[in-house]
Amino acid sequence: QVHLVESGGGLVQAGGSLRLSCVASGSIFSINRMGWYRQAPGKQREVVAVITSGGTTNYTDSVKGRFTISRDNAKNTVYLQMNSLKPEDTAVYFCYCNALTRIIRYATNDYWGQGTQVTVSP
Repeated sequence: QVHLVESGGGLVQAGGSLRLSCVASGSIFSINRMGWYRQAPGKQREVVAVITSGGTTNYTDSVKGRFTISRDNAKNTVYLQMNSLKPEDTAVYFCYCNALTRIIRYATNDYWGQGTQVTVSP
């Protein structure tokens, strides 16, 4: 119903920047929340940033002041601008959205992308 594709991951040095993008496609009626999660080896997946349909944002404490989440509703796209990257930011980053589809309009479902690797060297 909804397919999410992330891009923009890569290898950078500490202090560098990356911009992640995620495009949602499929039989979308509306998208409520969109966000980014990450998972490092041996650790559980954690929320990084979330943005509502109204533009309200929320960040985990460890990325506040460094990361910025934004969205382009016309393109069904969410972005994560990551500045001042640290080695501890190394993880697979997953795109997330909560959406209504054209087929099911009475309840939302959660959807996940395949993940994109972000590696920050010291």
